[in-house]
Amino acid sequence: MDRAAVFDVDGTLVDTNHLHVVTWWEAFRQAGHEVPMHAVHRAVGLGSADLVAHLLGDDRDRDQDAALSAAHTALYGQYFDRLPALPGAGELLRRLHGDGWTVVLATSASGAELGALRRAIDADDAIAATASADDVREGKPAPEPVQHALELAGVPASRAVFVGDTVWDMRAGSKAGVRCLGVLCGGIPRADLEEAGAEAVYADPADLLARLAGSPLG
Repeated sequence: MDRAAVFDVDGTLVDTNHLHVVTWWEAFRQAGHEVPMHAVHRAVGLGSADLVAHLLGDDRDRDQDAALSAAHTALYGQYFDRLPALPGAGELLRRLHGDGWTVVLATSASGAELGALRRAIDADDAIAATASADDVREGKPAPEPVQHALELAGVPASRAVFVGDTVWDMRAGSKAGVRCLGVLCGGIPRADLEEAGAEAVYADPADLLARLAGSPLG
């Protein structure tokens, strides 16, 4: 049977989490909201609408949501031409593809942002499909992004492994019934990833690649 390796992108394959922190912080600041950067960091990995709701609460002025998201997109877009892939990201995807895994991305990014991320990874030859924010109604930590990735790969949850860097990733993968691996390169502590469902945790894609034989992707 086929098997699928599903990957989150921001903070997992591309070193963007702290860029998201700064640009979301600035978007909130411009709109008159004082949101601590550490709080923004913990929310990175949620889709835009869910991130705003998580940080500002249900009693916020919801009419501001679209403008906040647009401001973040504009600020973050300034980095599109120089987003840095994390060590070993492209090599890991190509190795898995060569080993017979169907590689699928599951990300809250879409459009030009997703294109910039894929250019940074530089492994399109290894990526079979992408489940983006445009393809689902609910983002992580709902299981729908991972479930859609499995549909694209044509495999059951029992034949898939999901790699991500946030608790939202681990919760989404766990709800979807797949084995979950965490990476520390997004800045979330090991204990938090394990508590949220990570079976094993690695420093970054290069570390996972170096220890691939002993991992669930081996």
